[in-house]
Amino acid sequence: MPPSDSRLVSLVFPPEPVWVRAAREAVRTLLAAADRRDLADTALLLTSEAVTNSVNACLRSGCSTPVTLFTEWTDPHHLRVLVQDEAPGLPVPRTPAATEDEHGRGLALISYGADAWGVCAHGPGPGKATWFELGPCPPAPAIG
Repeated sequence: MPPSDSRLVSLVFPPEPVWVRAAREAVRTLLAAADRRDLADTALLLTSEAVTNSVNACLRSGCSTPVTLFTEWTDPHHLRVLVQDEAPGLPVPRTPAATEDEHGRGLALISYGADAWGVCAHGPGPGKATWFELGPCPPAPAIG
């Protein structure tokens, strides 16, 4: 079980692209402190996608309120990552226009890589939160 002092991480930052790396590093640090490096590759990729989506939504809408990253262990084996912003509207999964298109893959990656995920509106304001959960890797099938 992750130590009790390393169960939670939160980071509040301006909606600027440079903060995506800081959010990713906060998750990396939480996983290292909990000795759960097995989740690192997926958790870091999905965190980058969720934070980038929030930052981009804020930039498009002119929202200047901070973005919040919150992570917690829901039990000894499952990590939940939540990214909240105040930009109006909910993210919508879409298909990229071309293979070179840099946009449109974030929610698809999250839905493919996470054990569970979702988007929820909160409170009376325009904001929302995108969240995902990860658990341990399933055991490899037996051969023979």
